[in-house]
Amino acid sequence: MKIRVWYKETDQMGFVHHSNYICYYEAARSDMMRSFGVSYAEMEARGVMMPILDVQSHYIKPAFFEEELTVRISVDRLPMARITFRYEVLNEQGMLINTGSTTLGFMRSDNHRPCRAPQWFVDLLRERGVTE
Repeated sequence: MKIRVWYKETDQMGFVHHSNYICYYEAARSDMMRSFGVSYAEMEARGVMMPILDVQSHYIKPAFFEEELTVRISVDRLPMARITFRYEVLNEQGMLINTGSTTLGFMRSDNHRPCRAPQWFVDLLRERGVTE
């Protein structure tokens, strides 16, 4: 997915503030889910929530105001009770400037207790080439 850096996302040095990469990850996750034919809202309507359990981010080079960034996202393996998304952020020159990951858990929306990934969601991932 492509993201254009806004002025408000930069710091006094003119770099994209580190906290914004987490927002870029979320945008990429939401976009990926929609490309699978399901949104977070639909997951929640089906009784499953996906809270963030862990975030990792490695900053290699800065990004700047007005730069168009490419955020690549992948899932390495089929989930059980957790799913890990991996990210690569590239600048306009195609240089890798950031890598990261987020781990989300699956939780029932009615009682907020952990649960396994719904089988229909696992099947969606499998259809898109994610393996065990």
